[in-house]
Amino acid sequence: MSIFIYNSLTRKKEIFQPLNPSQVTMYVCGPTVYDQPHIGHARSAYIFDVARRYLAYRGYQVKFVRNVTDVDDKIIDKAKAEFPGEDLIGAVKKVSEKYLASYHEALQELGITNAGISEPKASEYIPKMVKFIGLLIEKGMAYQSGGDVYFDITKAKEYGKLSNQSLEKMESGTRVLAQENKKNPLDFALWKSAKENEPSWVSPWGKGRPGWHIECSVMSSDILGDKFDIHGGGIDLIFPHHENEIAQSEGAGKEFACYWMHHGLLTINGQKMAKSLGNFVTIKDFLAKYPADVLKLFFLQTHYSQPVDFTWEVMEEKRSALERITIFLGMVKKREEGSESFTKTNLKKAVSAVELEDLIKDYREDFLKAMDDDFNTPNAVAVLYEIVNICNKVLYDSSFNKAHLPVLKYALETIKEYAGILGISFEEKPLLISEEQIKESISMREDFKKQKLYAQADKIRKELEEKGIILEDSKDGKTTWRKRI
Repeated sequence: MSIFIYNSLTRKKEIFQPLNPSQVTMYVCGPTVYDQPHIGHARSAYIFDVARRYLAYRGYQVKFVRNVTDVDDKIIDKAKAEFPGEDLIGAVKKVSEKYLASYHEALQELGITNAGISEPKASEYIPKMVKFIGLLIEKGMAYQSGGDVYFDITKAKEYGKLSNQSLEKMESGTRVLAQENKKNPLDFALWKSAKENEPSWVSPWGKGRPGWHIECSVMSSDILGDKFDIHGGGIDLIFPHHENEIAQSEGAGKEFACYWMHHGLLTINGQKMAKSLGNFVTIKDFLAKYPADVLKLFFLQTHYSQPVDFTWEVMEEKRSALERITIFLGMVKKREEGSESFTKTNLKKAVSAVELEDLIKDYREDFLKAMDDDFNTPNAVAVLYEIVNICNKVLYDSSFNKAHLPVLKYALETIKEYAGILGISFEEKPLLISEEQIKESISMREDFKKQKLYAQADKIRKELEEKGIILEDSKDGKTTWRKRI
């Protein structure tokens, strides 16, 4: 079975053939650390974590790099706002360290591993960036203008090949700032001259700091080599960031990335996320209301390349959808223990244990086919629900017998195995009240119902629900409880 990836560079789906048959080299644009990480950051980190997990599952050793931009105008502006009057250089370091720690903490709470991932910081690569810029000047691809250095876009013969735009079209949407002294509106800064009291480094062109685009070309080539397999990022980075990366890397004589993966953007209630609109959702905000698996399921049910719109109403739907799986996992355990009386139903055609096992094997193949097809997580998740659907029917069917149990456990392990590839853990939160208190509340509720005091009974249900306990009444009047996702 071959893996297919949609390559943004060629604008078609291609068979994935890594440079090294046993290893995949992958570079992803990471965060600019100047604020609390939000759910847009979560989508980007999670999408490429799933790709990394699946490639590892398919037997590849994955060398994964995600950079950190800790030298940037936004960081400097935040440092001025958060630490007014302090030394700006020290304040910039405080801001970048603070928000990188927040990013790491958020990823950990989301269950997105940092193990085995290279995470170079721009500030650690300044000398190598200076050397790279010097090479571009030497090759006639860049020029010095005052204390700045610009890449000469006219020397990049294929500029625009990633964004599929002509130079004329790109120039029409570009403006030159008053302080910029460049030959062409599309020329971009490789080195910026130092401003008073801002972080700066020594270079042959005077004190300054690197432009944004240069860091990714330098880091990727230094860690992964001049040619590597996959470069990932958001669709908003195609132009100018990724276009400029290609231009400067190829201008330096490097082949650069073979496959380009770009994910769609996230909106909130149909609008771009912005604090001014009151729709800015940090990862911390989200996790205060829902477990990480709910957000992951939300992301999984839209293909990574497509835009996705976040609403709190949809999160409730995803929580319920996730609970369908967790309820099934719990019911298999109860069947095995014989601790639950199951309401009998009758399938039109009984499914034997052998037939069920064959179906599960087919579903396993379907899951892999979906993931091989450009990491098609919507189809992969649909397969998991197909397994749940057919197994639920067998669980409650009158034809159920002990021969079904090993197959149901096989189905359960399949779901856990494939959910693990997708980074879903089904982790349960600890109870906020004791089981004894839950039983006492259920007993009180039953007494209220017998007295036809339904308002009081309903109040108990709601109080338990607020504490993460869901009550379920069977047709025979028996009440059971479960923890809410």
